[in-house]
Amino acid sequence: MVRTAHTAELDADTLNAAHALLEDVFEGELTDKDWDNCCGGIHALAYEGDELVGHASVVQRRLVNDGHALRAGYVEGVGVRADRRRRGVAGELMDAIEAIIRRAYDLGALGATDMALPFYTSRGWRPWDGPLSILTPDGVVATPDEHGWILVYDTERSGSLLCADFRDGDVW
Repeated sequence: MVRTAHTAELDADTLNAAHALLEDVFEGELTDKDWDNCCGGIHALAYEGDELVGHASVVQRRLVNDGHALRAGYVEGVGVRADRRRRGVAGELMDAIEAIIRRAYDLGALGATDMALPFYTSRGWRPWDGPLSILTPDGVVATPDEHGWILVYDTERSGSLLCADFRDGDVW
């Protein structure tokens, strides 16, 4: 079963369980900044009985495509407990997240890992094919190392893509 709720609707125990799950999934590589980037939007929580076995979230970020501001549903913190992988849980989480993106945002976006890239592309996510950059406190900075890893969903847009929401940790 997948439950969706805004961060503000989740109690401390649920948020702590989701945070602990992602720390385990990402094998200690999840920083406090990474977790902070997962919060402030809608969480999709996958349960087997009362046990939390998967998490994904979507937060709003402002992206600019060739001068046009877009409201993007940015996907964060997608993870499934190791002993529950390859059972469709990640697909159920993304079904919920993608439905939110289609209803509430101009497009979806996310930063993929090597391991997750085939999963997302099989669902219709595609690598952004144009130049990428981020608006920082020091101005616009190109992010060419992200080429091929920033994926978009539910859009045929192309050209340049600027993330106008600077944040601590991974900027994309």
